[in-house]
Formats: sequence, C-alpha cells, structure tokens
Amino acid sequence: MSTATRSGAKSPERHLADSHDLIRVHGARVNNLKDISVELPKRRLTVFTGVSGSGKSSLVFATIAAESQRMINETYSAFVQGFMPTLARPEVDVLDGLTTAIIVDQERMGSDPRSTVGTATDATALLRILFSRLGKPHIGSPSAYSFNTPSVRASGAITVEKGNSKTVKATFSRTGGMCPRCEGRGSVTDFDLTQLYDDSKSLNGGALTIPGYSVDGWFGRIFSGCGFFDADKPINKFTKKQLHDLLYKEPTKIKVDGINLTYEGLIPKIQKSMLSKDVDALQPHIRAFVERAITFTTCPECDGTRLSAEARSSKIGKVNIADACAMQISDLAEWVRGLNEPSVAPLLTTLGHTLDSFVEIGLGYLSLDRPSGTLSGGEAQRTKMIRHLGSSLTDITYVFDEPTAGLHPHDIQRMNDLLLRLRDKGNTVLVVEHKPETIVIADHIVDLGPGAGTGGGTVCFEGTVDGLRASDTITGRHFDDRAAIKSTVRESTGALKIRGASANNLREVDVDIPLGVLVVVTGVAGSGKSSLVHGSIPAGDDVVSIDQTAIRGSRRSNPATYTGMLDPIRKAFAKVNGVKPALFSANSAGACPACNGAGVIYTDLAMMAGVSSVCEECEGKRFDASVLEYRLGDRDISEVLAMSVAQAAEFFGPGDTAIPAAHKILERLADVGLGYLTLGQPLTTLSGGERQRLKLATHLGEKGGIYVLDEPTTGLHLADVEQLLGLLDRIVDSGKSVIVVEHHQAVMAHADWIIDLGPGAGHDGGRVVFEGTPADLVADHTTLTGKHLAAYIGG
Repeated sequence: MSTATRSGAKSPERHLADSHDLIRVHGARVNNLKDISVELPKRRLTVFTGVSGSGKSSLVFATIAAESQRMINETYSAFVQGFMPTLARPEVDVLDGLTTAIIVDQERMGSDPRSTVGTATDATALLRILFSRLGKPHIGSPSAYSFNTPSVRASGAITVEKGNSKTVKATFSRTGGMCPRCEGRGSVTDFDLTQLYDDSKSLNGGALTIPGYSVDGWFGRIFSGCGFFDADKPINKFTKKQLHDLLYKEPTKIKVDGINLTYEGLIPKIQKSMLSKDVDALQPHIRAFVERAITFTTCPECDGTRLSAEARSSKIGKVNIADACAMQISDLAEWVRGLNEPSVAPLLTTLGHTLDSFVEIGLGYLSLDRPSGTLSGGEAQRTKMIRHLGSSLTDITYVFDEPTAGLHPHDIQRMNDLLLRLRDKGNTVLVVEHKPETIVIADHIVDLGPGAGTGGGTVCFEGTVDGLRASDTITGRHFDDRAAIKSTVRESTGALKIRGASANNLREVDVDIPLGVLVVVTGVAGSGKSSLVHGSIPAGDDVVSIDQTAIRGSRRSNPATYTGMLDPIRKAFAKVNGVKPALFSANSAGACPACNGAGVIYTDLAMMAGVSSVCEECEGKRFDASVLEYRLGDRDISEVLAMSVAQAAEFFGPGDTAIPAAHKILERLADVGLGYLTLGQPLTTLSGGERQRLKLATHLGEKGGIYVLDEPTTGLHLADVEQLLGLLDRIVDSGKSVIVVEHHQAVMAHADWIIDLGPGAGHDGGRVVFEGTPADLVADHTTLTGKHLAAYIGG
C-alpha cells in the first residue's frame, strides 16, 4: 500500500536550492558604466556586444569576475591573503548569485624563456613521466628530463626522515635536466663591452654607459670604497685582475663608510637586473641598451634544446624528449597513439587527450617547446583554454575576451563548439565578442552602448539573437551587414619582391607584394602569415610595423603622455604663464604632494585587501593647488586632461589657444575612432582594440612608405570596422602602401589584392595558395578563404 501511494504521489515542488539560477548585477558604476542592472542566466552562454569602449569589459571583467575573485580570496586565512594581490570591491550596489570565475583573457603569457607551451599546459610534465618510465637508458626521475631543474650534488650531514627513523647521509644528489651552460634558456648571451663603458675614462670620470649606473650616488661610493681598483684611473690602464673584478666578481661583502654592502661585478648584476626580465617589459631606454649591448646566440652545448646531454641520450625508440617537444603537436599526438605500452596506459590516454585538445582548438601547428611569450593574444587565450577543457569542475563561470581573435572563419566554428561544450558541462559562459558568427550561438545577449566612453555604459538591449536583429541598436542594425566586393581595384605602383622566405613553417616562399595598394594577407591560424609579413618585411626606415604587442604603461601613463602630446601642451602653459614646463607634469614638479601626482592614495592594509581612495587634497586632479591657478585660455591643466579627444581638438584648433603640434596628434586620434577617450585616462584602463588604435594613431605621424598592420580589427565592433576601412583607404590614397594580416571578411572584400597562405596550419601550410583580387578569390572555390568569403558575401 505504502509503495503504491509513494509511486502515485506527485513529484515534490521545485527545491529552493534550484532557484538560484541568475547572476544579478544592480547599480554597476565601474569606469564608464552608468548605474546599470542586468540579470544573467546561469549555465547558459551569454555574449556581451557593443562598440569598442562601450563598457563590456568593465561589466564582465572589472565587475562580475573581479568580485568573484575577491570573494574567493577572502575565504583564505589572513596569513595567506598577505601573499595575494589585494583587490578592491568594484563599485556596484548588489552582486548576487556569483559562482567561481575563471578568466581566460588575451593577456600575453609570461615571457620568461623557460616558460613554453608545454610547461604552461602540463603536457611536458606528462611527457617527462613517460620518458622516466620508458626511456632507454633510464637516467632518473621525471626531473631528470626537466630543463627547469638543475642537477644538484651536496656533501655534508643531510638528514633523511623515513617513518620514525632518521638517517644521516654524507652526500646528496638530484639529477635535473637543465643544460648547465645556458641554464635551461636555450640561448647564451654575449656582451659588447664597448657598450658598457668608455675605457679611455675613469669610473669617476663617467666611463659607464649603462642606464641607471651613475657614480653620483651609491655606485660611486661602492666603486671608490671597495678597494678592488682605483676609480680615478682610466679603465684601459686596469690590470687583468682589476678588469675581472669590475666585470665578473662574485657577490662579495664590503664595508663603505661604516656601512655593510655587497659588491658584485657589472655583468652578473646586469644579468640579474635586466636579462632575467621579459625584454618587452623593460623601460624603453633600458630595452634599447639591452638590444645594443647584448647578443643572444643559440647555446652551443645543448643546441637550443635547453636539456643536458644525459636527458637527450635517453630515448623511446629513436625519439628523445627534445625531439618530442620539437615535433608539431598534431604529429606528436600520432606518435603517442603509436606507443602500445600497457604499463603506462592511463598516462598515454591522458597525454593523448591533452594533445588532441590542441588539435581540436586549432593549435595543432604549435610545438611544445615554443616559448609562451611568442604566442599571439588569440593563441595565448586558446592555450589557456586547453587546461579548462579537461577540467572536472562544473558550475564555474568562464569569462572569455574575444575568443575568436586571430581565428580564420574556418576555425571559428570549432571555437563555438568548445564554448558550447563548456556550457553543456553545467558552466556559465560569459563572452565579450564582436563576430556575428559567435554572437549567433548565444542563449542570451547583453548589448552595451550606445556609444563609447562617456557616450556608452548603458544597457541598450537584453534578450535573444532574433531580438537583437530586430532591435534598433547599433549592433542590431549592423548585425547582418555584409561588405560588398569593390567594383574597381587600384593599380599597383610597384612590387616588394620576397624570395625564398623560410622562417618558421614557410616553404621557400616567393611572392610579389604590390605597392601603392591595400594588400590583405590571409589564411588559417598557423598558416605562416605573420612569419611571411614580419619575417620578410622588417620594420625599418620606410616600413612602419604595428603589431599586437601590448602597450607597456603604468597607471600614470595616459594618451597624452603616450602620444607625446603633453609636451607641446606643457610648453604652451609655461610660455603663457612665464613658469617652467615641469610644473605642468603630474610626475614632476607640479605633482600633488599628498598623492605624488597619482590622483589616488593606495593604502596597504597588510593582511587585508588594500584600498585606493581619491586624494582629498587634489580631489583626484593630480596637481598641486598652486599649479591649477595657471591657465591657458580659460582652462587649467587638470581641466585640459579631463577633455575628450574631440573637445581638445576644438580647444587647440585655430584661435587663441591654438597648439598646432597637439592638434595634429588629436586629429589622428579622432581618425582612428578614439574621439571619445579623455586625454588623462590611464592606459591600464584601455581595451585591447583601443590600445592598438592608439598605437596606430601614434605611428601615422611617422615618415614611412609602407604600413604593416597585424589584425587591426581586433576588438572592433562591426560599426567601427567601416571607419577603419575608411582610414586605410585614406592612407593608401595619400601614396602609401598598406599590408594587413587579417581574417575579417569585410577587410578582405575591401582589399585591392589578396595573398592567401595555406592550405592548412603548421607543416600543412607555409605555401601561397592564392594571389589575386577579392573577386578572383570568390570565383576560385579551391581555398578555404575563398569559400568563406563567398559565403559571407552571399549572406
């Protein structure tokens, strides 16, 4: 009876625990967001759209993801929090229903030479275990195959605890795989000593030409007081011992003026302070010194493999671990599948899955020994995805920043499948995206705008793809835009002849790039586009190359300082007021003394999250009050920095406050679509697309006959692409040549000439599969690009 009753009973009402299926954001005011509120469905794919600078990243990254990470950090003990980055709470009234957020962004991966694609994804760790089990001869544990682990031998009393017993050993050794000559870097450095010092001068006479090594401060006292040489004697009069001490001496304790100090030779000091860092992250003057004084050559001992001779001697069949890491990943996956060894079957399965993920995500053309710092933004983002695809976690919020950046239309479908697979595992997927091919798979869309900067920051539309198409927002109106192929193309004025290009995967490519026209170089990711363009057309006197490397700038840097526009503005203020220009720099004499010109005061609360608050003395204006009494026209310097580019162009145009040098830069910024940026906005708050266009505007003033651009549509809304095409046309019409590496079909359709590389990626690419006009490419249905461009125009 009871069974029958139970089986016939109604199913219980929905459990309260299942009702938390929304992420609620109320009153978000981060950056340019105007007190907005949205409700996002959990375990669904939500795409955020809107013009570049409309506030998408502010909502997704700086509000939702930032608060999730901050709350996770607060679950750790106060002691652990002391070692973690301090995160301030975003400006938002209510954030409800958050889950753990994992950010998969386009920030370049660490550029330490010891970080490779294999170490970043744990694929190399699995390979090391495989070789330690199957490699012949057997040379040791997995660390014996690691180029990040040095071999260690120690003698003396070493206590080893096993259970309750303790044994004292006289010697200890650990076998590592690091090449002893290059210390696992694959290259060795040679110093040009003539660039370090002028040997006809003495140290006190200013012999050193290394940035930051002035003898006026501590260096002078150390050189004079160390007793290893005479600081008043010309360096060319030094004995061999004295020169060795100046250049190579190991760290040695010395006493100068009663103070204990450490003396170290110039070369080990430079290696620690400059060469241990990513060269691109160095300040420009230090980077110039490194490039001038130091040459990097392949290590002769390990031939660039980073591994010791022992690690290279151990093989599975005829393959050692260096060979395996140098293989194209798609080939390595085949090799792993061919290993039939029951003793390591689970390991082979896991390694096979990881390598197959690379192929699936369109990165099968990479090799595991590729330095991670050389990956493009899109490649870095997809490499980070590899880790999450095999993850056992569910109910996570994954946040992606334009995952299709750098992808050919052919590869976008695969990326869409991966995003849907993450969603189907029960995760919430939030994607910032501009490409209609990805927007179309969304379950929910949030469109921000209507404009950029102060003209954006509001929600223009929330709903489905069909609803977006029917809406009257900028994204809705441009959603089904299809660029038509030009009826006439420009005639070239000459040709840049490339012969026998063989960088990376290129196969002795011969190609003539027409000049005086708009040329688009295209092909699937990994087909060799960047290798051809950047490898064969080096930036020089006549070539302006604008790639996707990030702008390096502190929170004190802004568009005015980056473009050099602040100099003429400061000089104009100084001239009108009869004072020195340094007063009008927030990093110099004019800085507010309370916040040192930062505009905000950062308070470190030790174990707790640090707090940044607007400086009460200058109210965030960054300048000393006395400086703000000086005016140009009716504006002080802080009011000028608060202007948008469009307002400043009017202010510094013809009239009493005209500054032609500044006006010229402002016009170029407006040309690339950055009219809404304020002159004093910190560079750290700019989106990827804004940074690249800021770089483009800066380079437009240079005297160059050939402009080389690397995917300039990255981060651009459909509506902004039209403006970019207009700018490229104006550059070409002024008599310049423009060469663009690009996947965007609208740019292809607008080209005068297309060079298509392929047919595949890695060793399946590296050949020119088509040269001609866009119309010819559409008519020629043999290449992948041709098929996709034909479908795009037909659509």
